[in-house]
Amino acid sequence: MRHPTAQRLLPVGLTLLILPPLGLMGAYFLELGDVRDCQLIQQGHWDYLAGVCRDTPQPFEPWIDRRPWLVNGGLLLSLAGLVMCLVGRCVRRR
Repeated sequence: MRHPTAQRLLPVGLTLLILPPLGLMGAYFLELGDVRDCQLIQQGHWDYLAGVCRDTPQPFEPWIDRRPWLVNGGLLLSLAGLVMCLVGRCVRRR
């Protein structure tokens, strides 16, 4: 049997391990849909900083530069979930 606290760590850890990357992917693909709509349908150029379609070419700004707290925070939450899962699986009842 596992320690009761360790049993509670496993579901919380799994949630933190799975949900932040899914949220990041969701936000990324929502923006990607807007970019593709601008380029393919409207024949324009996507302004990554303003989040709008323009007629003139715009410089590319990586997602990590535009939303560093979202990207780094999501990855840190996922890492914390991994650690919680490992602790929840490895701790035994005394």
